[in-house]
Amino acid sequence: MKSVLKIIMGVVGLITLTSCPGSKDDSGNDNPNEGGDLGSVTLVFPENNSECTEGDSLNDTESTITFMWEEGVNVDNYEVTVRNLNTNNINTVNASTNEKAISLTKNTPYEWYVVSKAAGSDQAPSSAKWQFYNAGTGVENYAPFPATAVSPTRGQTVSTAGTITLEWNANDVDNDIVDYEVLFSTSNNPTENIANTSQNTTTATISSGQTYFWRVITKDEAGNSSKSDVFDFKVQ
Repeated sequence: MKSVLKIIMGVVGLITLTSCPGSKDDSGNDNPNEGGDLGSVTLVFPENNSECTEGDSLNDTESTITFMWEEGVNVDNYEVTVRNLNTNNINTVNASTNEKAISLTKNTPYEWYVVSKAAGSDQAPSSAKWQFYNAGTGVENYAPFPATAVSPTRGQTVSTAGTITLEWNANDVDNDIVDYEVLFSTSNNPTENIANTSQNTTTATISSGQTYFWRVITKDEAGNSSKSDVFDFKVQ
């Protein structure tokens, strides 16, 4: 009798083990990329604030650069955006791997970033934005990169009238920036010069209920210069 009971218990145990949900062979997900949070990617090349000399020359005015970034988490494909900082023209291309060859104008500053995407997901995290110069033949000194606004940020609303500190960031592959000219007004094409400074901040007087526009002209030792975008902010 004891032998019969042992056999019955063994059979029941075997059935329980083989039918247990969540076993190693039952993943419940045929596609490991589905259902997970997407991760923004880390850019690799061209490096930030650099002169890119490793492109393949096509002719006197164009070369092809292979953009590279680290693979994203749970990502199916990527969207690469490259912006010409002189003209603001934007080129957006898709990539199925973590690199993409793109043809660009030589001796020109660019900004680039990568957006991660996956089928069935509404997430689209963006990488950081990097800028670089596509090398020009025989160029010995490059103009500075256009300055970017730090404070107030573009479109920001500030609550206090009176005096405000404008702050910006600028870089130059030759590291020879000498000064900045700051234009400021209530016109969306500011022309009033409120500062010539070697610092990356200056102050301006503001009034309640106004929208202000400002831009920075960055100059280097070789006489090169670059104009930033026009930044704007509102005062309550």
